[in-house]
Amino acid sequence: MVQFIRDWGNSMRLLRAWQPSLLCAILIAGFPLTADAAGKIQLYALRMTPTGQDASRFSRPAWGGGLSVVAPLHQVHNLLAGVVGFEAANMLSQTTGTQDPQTGLRVEQQTSQDYYRLYLGGQIGPHGPGLIRPHVGSNIALVIYGISTDVVVPDDVNRENEIRQNLRSRTETGFGWDISLGTDFNIHNRVALEGGVRFLKSFGVPQQLGAGSMRVEPAYFQIYLGLGVGFRSTNH
Repeated sequence: MVQFIRDWGNSMRLLRAWQPSLLCAILIAGFPLTADAAGKIQLYALRMTPTGQDASRFSRPAWGGGLSVVAPLHQVHNLLAGVVGFEAANMLSQTTGTQDPQTGLRVEQQTSQDYYRLYLGGQIGPHGPGLIRPHVGSNIALVIYGISTDVVVPDDVNRENEIRQNLRSRTETGFGWDISLGTDFNIHNRVALEGGVRFLKSFGVPQQLGAGSMRVEPAYFQIYLGLGVGFRSTNH
């Protein structure tokens, strides 16, 4: 609980630090007060960096990608939008090798940790036919960790002849939330280029590496850049 309060405080300080710039950008862009809502379907690339002891001990900075849909609500003048999305990243690919001193046989332990997140939430900011559309948002998420460890006797001449045995493979789930700040450049309500940052927090996640029933609460900072295709709906 203490760590949660500390992380929430850090997120709020980050939001307050961005608030003047965000408000200025919103004023420059202007709030569209039309009945047309400009939503988008977006693909994005992401870079995740672990923060805090729990994440840093069991994961590494990672690249990944995602898909999201943003659907504005014209009933509130396009200032609020619903968001649903899915993203994935490989948080750890690690190979540890040992060699028998007598036979010279090399054995490798290969560990892969995959991170998946299905999220649902909202954004506040202009979502109408403006060029610059800054926003702040928050989501709740189902977090899935796929953890696999193989023992491999490699063949340096022909990799297809290697001997591989799966030592353990697990899929575990947890829950999380995030807070995000971003801006997109909306080109004729058809194409949108978006960039932003997120702070992500997970709860009740199993220890990613090693045995035992220890639970961890990893946190990550994420930078993302996406390209979206716009769609419009009209309130009749």
